[in-house]
Amino acid sequence: MIRNPLPERIRFSGFSDEISSDFDIQLQEVTALGMNFISIRGIDGKNIGDYGVMEFKENVLPRLNQKHISVSSIGSPIGKVFIDDEVGFIKQQETLRNLCQICNLMDTRYIRVFSFYIPKGKNPDVYRDEVLKKLKVFIAIAKEYGIVLIHENEKDIYGDTKERCLELFNELDSTAFRGIFDFANFVQVGEDTMKCYNLLKDHIVYIHIKDAVTTDKENVVAGTGEGKVREILKAFIMDGYNGFLTLEPHLVLFDSLKDLELEEATEVIKDSKGLEGKDGYRIQYEATLNILNEIMEDLKWKN
Repeated sequence: MIRNPLPERIRFSGFSDEISSDFDIQLQEVTALGMNFISIRGIDGKNIGDYGVMEFKENVLPRLNQKHISVSSIGSPIGKVFIDDEVGFIKQQETLRNLCQICNLMDTRYIRVFSFYIPKGKNPDVYRDEVLKKLKVFIAIAKEYGIVLIHENEKDIYGDTKERCLELFNELDSTAFRGIFDFANFVQVGEDTMKCYNLLKDHIVYIHIKDAVTTDKENVVAGTGEGKVREILKAFIMDGYNGFLTLEPHLVLFDSLKDLELEEATEVIKDSKGLEGKDGYRIQYEATLNILNEIMEDLKWKN
């Protein structure tokens, strides 16, 4: 087992549904890796957004408690509807209220959200005011429950570039709306991730460990792509980052992926290369540990 070199202020988590759709197998595998947190998204083949509060309390929470696994964030689908889908927006408000209550059951602070799909071929700037208006509705709901919405820079949504992410943080200006830094997603929209870090670092409270290459936008093992994972993680650590590093390997085709991508899932994961979900998760975990060990050794040497 590779040593975890992280200071206590930085903790590991991960989207465990990439291991298996079976929630018991998810918990078994993360426990075997020595991890104490997961980001919860897919449970027994069902999205977290489709669980009722009582159903979650009776069927999911006891299993988390039995394995002594805590939840770093809810990987919700909130904001992953088209900006002009008014029916979808109304439904998502109720889903968010439900997820906030589930968060409070687990003493979890964060819910991952998005800033709405933009119709294909349209200029995102046209929808700026509508995006802000609808996100303010989500923020008001989160505040009722003491929850922080963390925005992921997902491709194809309004906040997919560094400039539009910064605009959201500045315009909304709320402690209940903060940022996720996702290396791969920035790569896949043609961004320089170091420039993204420099522009957005003051707004980031959560990190996704995912890497990609620009040639075909495919996801790759952390540190082997163009996300500048080593350099940026080192910068985060030196700047005093206090939060989670959440594994989101996207190395293996998994059940929940069909709900996550606007385009065909095989565009970002060409094939599973003979790996199972637990293999991809472990590879990403060990690759990240190796990167962190290199960073911590370098910082120790420099000090």
